[in-house]
Amino acid sequence: MQYILGAVVLDTRPLPADSVRRSASGGLVAKPVIGGLQRKERTGIGEDDIIISGTALPSRIGGLPQLEVLHAMRRAGTRFPLMRGDGTRPGWYAIKQIDEEHREVQRNGVGFEIAYTITLEQAEEQQGDALNVIGGLFSLFKALGGL
Repeated sequence: MQYILGAVVLDTRPLPADSVRRSASGGLVAKPVIGGLQRKERTGIGEDDIIISGTALPSRIGGLPQLEVLHAMRRAGTRFPLMRGDGTRPGWYAIKQIDEEHREVQRNGVGFEIAYTITLEQAEEQQGDALNVIGGLFSLFKALGGL
């Protein structure tokens, strides 16, 4: 397992992550001072976004149902816990954006190769978010034809 995004597992099969980029900032604001250098005041933790990119081969190893579940999570604004393959839990995130590029489009309109990028935005856990993760698991099972 490379990453778990709520109910969706990114692994070498069927939906692999080829690269991960993290962009984190500190919360500082400049305060003007007459006749001196500007002072910096800490305002809290800044943004902590994670961008995961990969390539799926839907006609060979799958991955399309998982991408559709991620799109459903994005549309719903679902917050979910993120976990890295080594057990590290960076926190709760929501999907800000998903980009897909279908390459070598087949007769069914789906690319032989799908390059994807998922932009995750850190979010605070709210009451009831854990129930959304359970609902996401059911959605995944339905998408995979299990229920």
